[in-house]
Amino acid sequence: MFQNNKILILGMARSGYQAAKLLISLGNEVYLNDAKPEEKLDPTEVKELRDLGVHLIFGSHPDHLLDSTFDYLIKNPGVPIDHQYVLEAKELGIEVMNEVEMAYRLLPDDVDIIGITGTNGKTTTTTITYEIMYKAFGDRVHLAGNIGYPLSSILKDIKSGDIIVMECSCQQGENFIKFHPHVGAITNFSEAHIDFMKTYEHYKHTKSKMFYNQSQDDIAILNYDNSDVMEEFKGISSQKKYFSSKQEIDGCYLRNRDIYYYDEKVMSMDDIKIKGMHNVENCMAAIMAVKEYGVSNDIIVDVISHFKGVEHRLEYVDTIHGVEYYNDTEATNIKCCQIALSSFNCPVVLFLGGLERGQKFEDLTPYMKNVKAIIAIGQCRERVRDYALSIGKDVYVYEHLKDGFDKTQEIVEEGDVVLLSPASASWDQYKECEVRGAEFKDKVRELKAS
Repeated sequence: MFQNNKILILGMARSGYQAAKLLISLGNEVYLNDAKPEEKLDPTEVKELRDLGVHLIFGSHPDHLLDSTFDYLIKNPGVPIDHQYVLEAKELGIEVMNEVEMAYRLLPDDVDIIGITGTNGKTTTTTITYEIMYKAFGDRVHLAGNIGYPLSSILKDIKSGDIIVMECSCQQGENFIKFHPHVGAITNFSEAHIDFMKTYEHYKHTKSKMFYNQSQDDIAILNYDNSDVMEEFKGISSQKKYFSSKQEIDGCYLRNRDIYYYDEKVMSMDDIKIKGMHNVENCMAAIMAVKEYGVSNDIIVDVISHFKGVEHRLEYVDTIHGVEYYNDTEATNIKCCQIALSSFNCPVVLFLGGLERGQKFEDLTPYMKNVKAIIAIGQCRERVRDYALSIGKDVYVYEHLKDGFDKTQEIVEEGDVVLLSPASASWDQYKECEVRGAEFKDKVRELKAS
């Protein structure tokens, strides 16, 4: 499979680059197309692919590049689902897949995958699951997927009997065909990425694909408290298992601030360092996944009690003059911001705004009781200002985060929290939201050094 074929890779980024290297090594004729001009791409990666013999087409999507001589189209997850090449490929009968699906088909048959998805919490849950599994099984365990490690990039290290812990995004799910995990977990569903997925129903469908590909021998770990999850997964064939933070169920649940797994106490939720009930739920999903492999409570408690969170996701940065600073730049939708706001019971100065996507900021109102002031930033800052005024909150408007950060020093007091949780994507000003988070952390470091 994937040998001596003619293959077009659409979009470079991490996954396209790794897929091209893998496919050219298998003797395929590989074309890689990206609309960005070459000077905006990593020159080292470009040179490497060119030296390997990959045909590179940058700067546009030529009208006649794709034709019936191609065997596969490998689409980068970030490429729109209605891209002209995707539509043309379907008309020509060319199979469209992504890097994950392609690499999955090249795995040894006896490799286990733990696949984790959901609207919010999937990176945290994936990281906790991986760290527990690695502590239990060592180098047999690998981390991959949407968390930043394309499956193609680790394929050479995978041996028979290994276990891969993967974060799976909706964009990846769009082109899942055969891919499925032996153990799948979904943290939750809420409306997100509708600009990319077009409808909430389609978004849920793409998130669910890997579960519908499971067999009766596989496991699906579901959030019992999320009605959309429960409804969506009624028809799957795999064995359904549940976690709940709201009621005692046949599965993983809370009792008197303790986490139980089928009536066996695993740990106290007070030993979880990361803030918020959503992170308790993330830990519960991870516990359910690792218990399928017989991991002991001692290992679970050791890892979770020392876990301090994932960078850019409600990440504690520092405390300066009694003010705590949190970087939640990955909160690119309203639901993530709601979760962050519900994690604090003290005055909050909130950075809100970014790319204009028609966000319904009004959905934040029930969570705004502790917000003392809003710093409106980014492309949609004027709309954020109007929203803040409509609910009687002090608001300060700045195009750039760095200018808004300087303003916070005039209004914060000891005991406050300064929170970057923008409920908005970052592409109006930044290549990716992590750059926005890094800028926020740099400002905190500068403040401490001053």
